[in-house]
Amino acid sequence: MSPDMAIEADVSPDISKLAIDDNISVDHLISEKQQRLLTEPLHSNPSVFGTRTFLLAANVGVFYAARQPPLVPDVFLSLDVEVPQDWREKKNRTYFVWELGKPPDVVIETVSNKEGNELGSKLDRYARMSVAYYIGFEPLQQLGDYVLRSFEQWAGRYQEMSGTWLEAIGIGLTLWDGKFEGKDDRWLRWCTAEGAVISTGAENANQERQRAERAEAKVAQLAERLRAMGLDPDA
Repeated sequence: MSPDMAIEADVSPDISKLAIDDNISVDHLISEKQQRLLTEPLHSNPSVFGTRTFLLAANVGVFYAARQPPLVPDVFLSLDVEVPQDWREKKNRTYFVWELGKPPDVVIETVSNKEGNELGSKLDRYARMSVAYYIGFEPLQQLGDYVLRSFEQWAGRYQEMSGTWLEAIGIGLTLWDGKFEGKDDRWLRWCTAEGAVISTGAENANQERQRAERAEAKVAQLAERLRAMGLDPDA
């Protein structure tokens, strides 16, 4: 669905009595941190998509039909849309496909049990919604021998992919072993075509600090050499 196919405002569904949040969603700590690791880096590096706008969120309802309950992915990414300026309006506080003109491009679900049916009926509903890519991440490996599965939508159904480079939107996903917010684990992260992870804001700041420290060290070394030659580096 392209933006020019968006439903006109005067024929949009009546959402006045529609519940857009229920405050009962429950996540475990690993999932909560994982969601933040998938949202914060792209917000800290918005130029990843060049000049294209994007809407990236965790645990926000996606409504694709007025009389259907929403799907609430752990994380979704939608290119060429953005949060409306007046986000206090009810129609702007969640993801209404008919308002934004398109479904999300990527949905990521952290799978930890069978209750969510992430690889069953929910997968089929995302396919009917025309979400281009569906990613299932199972960090605890309680349901099978996989950690990461990726699917691409084709003719209304999902076909499993052999990798996790999302060609249509120019970004990929990769498993990364490292420390995030004090916890060493295997995490799911956005990456470039070369496999380099997209840095968090904290990682960007640390890299900048390291560059500054190296530059200061070089200046100090040069000053020491000048002094050894009998020259005053401060003159």
